[in-house]
Order: sequence, then C-alpha cells, then structure tokens
Amino acid sequence: MSVLLLWIAGVVALAVAWWAFRRPRPRASSDELARLRAAVAPLPRTAAPRSASVPAGAAASAPAPLPTPVEQPLPPELAAFTWQAESDLDPARRDGLLAAVRGIPRPPRSMQQLLSPEFLASASSADLSELVMGEPLIAAKVLSTVNGPYYGLHKPVTGIGQAVTFLGINTVRSICLQYMLAEAFKPKLAEAQRAFDTIWKASAIASELAVRLGKALNLPEQGTLSTQVVLGFVGQLATASLIPPAGLGQWLERDRLARARIEQDLLGLSASEVGSLLMKSWELPASLVGDVADCGRLLVTPPGQIDAARLPRLALGYLCARLGERLALGQLDSLESYVPANDPSLDMHHLRHALSHPALLRLDGALQSNELQAALRQMLGQAGA
Repeated sequence: MSVLLLWIAGVVALAVAWWAFRRPRPRASSDELARLRAAVAPLPRTAAPRSASVPAGAAASAPAPLPTPVEQPLPPELAAFTWQAESDLDPARRDGLLAAVRGIPRPPRSMQQLLSPEFLASASSADLSELVMGEPLIAAKVLSTVNGPYYGLHKPVTGIGQAVTFLGINTVRSICLQYMLAEAFKPKLAEAQRAFDTIWKASAIASELAVRLGKALNLPEQGTLSTQVVLGFVGQLATASLIPPAGLGQWLERDRLARARIEQDLLGLSASEVGSLLMKSWELPASLVGDVADCGRLLVTPPGQIDAARLPRLALGYLCARLGERLALGQLDSLESYVPANDPSLDMHHLRHALSHPALLRLDGALQSNELQAALRQMLGQAGA
C-alpha cells in the first residue's frame, strides 16, 4: 500500500512540475524590456561604412587594444557620408566602371617585378639598376629627375646604382614607380595635364615624406611604405582620367571627404576604391593592393577597427598623402610648426585618434627635424619653379 501511495505522490509531483513549466507567463512591462535590452546590448562603437580589412593569413583574433583616449564623436559631415565598396554597386554600374577602368593602359610589365614581395623585401641597388635599365626610356627619365634641382645633388649621377648611393633605394624605387605609372596616364587636354601634374607632384612629395618619416620613426617594412604611398595616388590618376576635364580643377582642390562625395556621385566609388579595381586588373600583389586600399579608407575607418600592428604604417601613409596634396596645391607653404594632432580638418578626424599609437609618438619631432625641413624646402622650390 505504501508503495502505491509513493507512486501516486510521484505522479502528482511530476504533473505539478509540468504545469508550472507550461503555464503562460505574464508579459514583461515596457520598462522591464528596456532594461533587458540595455543589459544585453553590445557596447556602442563609432559607426564606419567599412572597416579596414585584415590581410590574408592574419590571425582571426581581435585587434590588440590601443592605449588611446576615446575617439571624439563623428562630425556631422563625416557621419552623413556612406563609403561605397565595389560590392555595393548595382551590376550595371559596376560593369560600366570596370569597363572604363580596364580601358586605362597597363604600365610596363617590369612594374610587376618591381612590386613583387620578394623584390620589395630584398632587392639591392644592382637588382634595381638591372630592372630599370631594361626600360631605357624610364631609366633616362629617372636619371634626369635625380640630377635635377628637385633633389639638389652636388654631383651628377650616371647610373641607377649611383643614384641609390646618394638618395637611397626607397627614394629611387619610388621615382621609378612614378615613371612606370606615367606610361598608363597620358592626358591629351591642357586642363587635364595641369591636374595630372599636380597629382604627380603630390605623389613625389608624399613618397619622400614617407621615406624620411618611416626611417625616423623606425617603422617596419620601410621599403614598402613609400611604394604604398605612391600607389595610393593611382586611384586619383584613374579618377582624373574618367571624370569630365572641365571639373578637374575644382575636384582636385577640395578636401578628401568632398572629393570622395564627388567621385561616388560620378563614378559610384571613391578614388581609393577605383584605384583598387585598377591595380587588381593589373594583377599587382593582393596584399599590396589591400594595404593601399586600407590606407585610403582611414578617412572613414576608426583606428580601433584596424589591427594595432598595421595601424602606424597605414596612418603615416595616409598623413603623407594628405600633406603631399596640400603642399602640391599650395594649401600649405611648409610644415614648419605643423602638428597633425592639432589639424582640425575632417580628413584628419580618424587620423588624430591614430596618432596616439606608441609607434607614432615621435612624429611631431620627426616632422620638425632640420633635415626634413631642408629637404622639403628643396622639393617645394623645384615645385614652384
């Protein structure tokens, strides 16, 4: 009998438990729901249209946190801007842009060797000389530039190897790259030629700044930094080839954000993304193209979304490009007393935050060094002439 009672009690307990589990629950109040959402919501992040990509083979772990202050809220103009990527275009517009980009002539095949990872990492002055001498026209232009007043050499040089001795392999490689790219961009109209000349001038100043500042800050992979800066202007050259010549002057004199708006309105993508499309069609190394693109995207990418190990080089490359443009356009006469962290322009919003990275803390001193200021005066004197 006792066994039967225990069995009945167990059945009743199970029934009560089942009822308690299945019975309807009262709905939470609106205040309770709000508190619940607040408790599980992710921490707020500064919105950006697209974060900088991580190169192939990189670890999938989260970027190391930077010892930097909280970034200031986005200015309204920057917050209202939506950065477009190739995948955001509708098929018809994408196909039209790709067809236009592919119509730009390819530079010499030797440029692929010049930009190969192996050549960038370990090429000697003899290797560079041999490569460039295989392109006699480019070699002549390089030597003409090296011997011109732009670099102020006291002794004339007659070979690429000798030029490397005076200027360094990174500077000479950047000059070679600029002339190889010039084979792909040859405007026919005078008004277009003026815009192209300004872009080339900005590229030359920016790459030289990258060489000198990268060395002063002892950043890794200094050989590729100036190369990436030069390639960052490919998108501007391609854009200048595709938009109406009558508007080139007004386009070029705007800041980077205003230009990006114009570029996306006319072409669907900003110059940085157009440059990526073009370099991919030239079959340049994917990792190099990715670094160049991410450097341009610093306009809209919060530094906290970029791998801390890559941030110093991307930030310095972006800064050199912007300063090269301003100096070439006459918007800056010099860099004396220029402090990037105090630059209030929209172009520098995310860069100001990135400059707190420990590897860039000596940047202000490097910018104000007597050696860099003297070299810059030499370059600007040639630019003015």
